[in-house]
Amino acid sequence: MKITNAIFYKSVSALSGLPEEMFPEIVFVGRSNVGKSSLLNSLTGVKGLAKTSSTPGKTRLINYFRINEDLYFVDLPGYGYAAVGREEKAGWGKLLEAYIRERRSIALVLLLVDARHPGMSSDREMMAFLEYQERPYGVVMTKDDKLTQKERAAALRAVESFSPKAKFIVNYSSFSGKGKKELLAQFEHYTC
Repeated sequence: MKITNAIFYKSVSALSGLPEEMFPEIVFVGRSNVGKSSLLNSLTGVKGLAKTSSTPGKTRLINYFRINEDLYFVDLPGYGYAAVGREEKAGWGKLLEAYIRERRSIALVLLLVDARHPGMSSDREMMAFLEYQERPYGVVMTKDDKLTQKERAAALRAVESFSPKAKFIVNYSSFSGKGKKELLAQFEHYTC
């Protein structure tokens, strides 16, 4: 898949604000501070398209990005960040869960896992939820550039051991672009 055009489309705080289901949606989900916004910017080649922050928990809405006029990238709020109130955290969880459960136009879910911390319980819970909802998902191991070759191999083995139903696993570095071509090629199987 080649991305020729990418724009911010809209942010929504409730399912009632979601756009009409006319395009396939590739959904980006993962723990807070795993690099969802950096991945979006890297894939599209548009610096600042998705707002990045060093402070976890900044994405609090469902953010839609229109890609090539016929696809949406959807950035969901991160999970697992403890510095927000219990009520707000529960609200994010319900929104995320309802969206994944009910949205018919989801073509693929990208579960981003920090390659330095594979196997976190919250990531495993998300995989189990996606499998229960029968959603196709691939794992993107972010921050690959921060690992040695030995650490990279160990992280990959760990993720493979607990995600046997993942359609693919891609090591990715938003810094170097490693994995970009491979990930874009995977999208073609889900957006035709």
